[in-house]
Amino acid sequence: GLQNRRLWVRFLPPVQNILKMANKVVTYIEESYDELMHKVSWPTWSELQGSAIVVSVASLIIAIIVFAMDEVFKNVLLQFYKLF
Repeated sequence: GLQNRRLWVRFLPPVQNILKMANKVVTYIEESYDELMHKVSWPTWSELQGSAIVVSVASLIIAIIVFAMDEVFKNVLLQFYKLF
């Protein structure tokens, strides 16, 4: 009896710490869910499609610019290397 009680008292603080941390995690998840469901303003489907089109067009323009720069530098270096 006394031996078991000493063991229980010895391991009680770590168990309490684990329970406190678990409680904090649960509270965090509950608050995050509440914020995402009730406080965040999500875009409409049409706004989302419009943004996707803008990003796609901008990505295409940047890709074309990078390709053009790559070709110009390649040709400049080829001409430079032909000199030697």
